[in-house]
Amino acid sequence: MSEPTVLFEARGPVALVTLNRPKALNSFTRAMHQDFWAALDRVEADRAIRAVVITGAGRGFCAGADLGEFDFAPGPDLVERANPGPIIDQAFNPTVRKLMALRVPTIAAVNGVAAGAGASLAMTCDLALAAPDATFIQAFSRIGLIPDAGGTWFLVKKLGVARAMGCAMLGDKLSAQDAKAWGMIWDVAPQGQDCVEAASALAQRLATMPTKALVATRQLVRAAASNDLDRQLDLERDTQSALGRTHDYIEGVTAFLQKRAPAFKGE
Repeated sequence: MSEPTVLFEARGPVALVTLNRPKALNSFTRAMHQDFWAALDRVEADRAIRAVVITGAGRGFCAGADLGEFDFAPGPDLVERANPGPIIDQAFNPTVRKLMALRVPTIAAVNGVAAGAGASLAMTCDLALAAPDATFIQAFSRIGLIPDAGGTWFLVKKLGVARAMGCAMLGDKLSAQDAKAWGMIWDVAPQGQDCVEAASALAQRLATMPTKALVATRQLVRAAASNDLDRQLDLERDTQSALGRTHDYIEGVTAFLQKRAPAFKGE
């Protein structure tokens, strides 16, 4: 039997999801998207899981789309057969939307190169932590395409227009250190520490926190990019009111008043 394209491991309240096509730098096939969705479905179904770490097997995080999935054989209908639109619509966009809607916080452990949609995958996660020698690259301009899987959206939101334009048009590699300095990722793992273990430690910390509040924070922070202040104020009010009915809000305030550590349940 062939190796699974996505590995899933539950480490207590943290799920480790590993893209597992190391010889292809974990580039996505259609089947791999399906396996990735199945892993995220396991997270949704298991209420004991409170955070997710996503990483890649081998020396790369993810090289985006596997170009071997496209049919470039000479002959009739080449343009239609090589069209990237369908796989974006049917695979990459659903992956981004599913990850953005996950009920728990997500951390990308970028262990190596994150190229194209692989860089978008890292930016889709709530937090990204990279190995010191990891790199990020938007190489679409080299093959006559544009950043996809949310790439144009995430780059502008995280880097600003000038740096987003440079990354997207020039296709130069960005070091982990520059990615942190520019706001593409949260942090770089300390030299000598495995970035997956560093990300897992961060996920364990998030897993002890009020999960619903963390996910609501994700939603509001991302909504702020397109909302005016009045709309954002209303959204904060409504979200705060909803969270005020949760176990973790009552527990958090009670623990504060009693001067003890809170015991959040993610509920």
